Amino acid sequence: MMFREMRRKKQALSREDCADILKRGTSGVLALAGDQDYPYAVPISYVYDGEKLYFHCAKSGHKLDAINRNAKASFCVIDQDEIVPEEYTSYFRSVIVFGTMRILTDEDEKRDAIDKLALKYAPNDTAENRGETIEREWKPLCMLEMHIDHMSGKEAIELAKKKLG
Repeated sequence: MMFREMRRKKQALSREDCADILKRGTSGVLALAGDQDYPYAVPISYVYDGEKLYFHCAKSGHKLDAINRNAKASFCVIDQDEIVPEEYTSYFRSVIVFGTMRILTDEDEKRDAIDKLALKYAPNDTAENRGETIEREWKPLCMLEMHIDHMSGKEAIELAKKKLG
């Protein structure tokens, strides 16, 4: 499958930079093919394990309906958005991922994914408390996995120039 090349290659982020942004980010926007062919873009928390992205959601709703119709999705994380009024611009840095969504049904896969998410958002909590919280929320919990087919990142030309010195 071919993905578009970035027009402004000087502003492209490396795969490492993209991965770093995904690891430190706390939320992004998941875009799916929604009802009546309208795009459905929803802010959502996530975890990136270096290979795949994981999300949690309810066992029914717009996200699952969309994924069941079309598993292709994109996910965007904004790392920086610094407005520079005197230059009429913003110093931005962001990543977009294209991939395929999968609803996790295997109990072990689901447990592994929610453990990763819980560890990211409550790293200082005890393993026991994380486990109890997951157990309490287990029944209505649905976990989604995004297999990454393509990833690209871009930053403002001003930030790219700073790196080059």
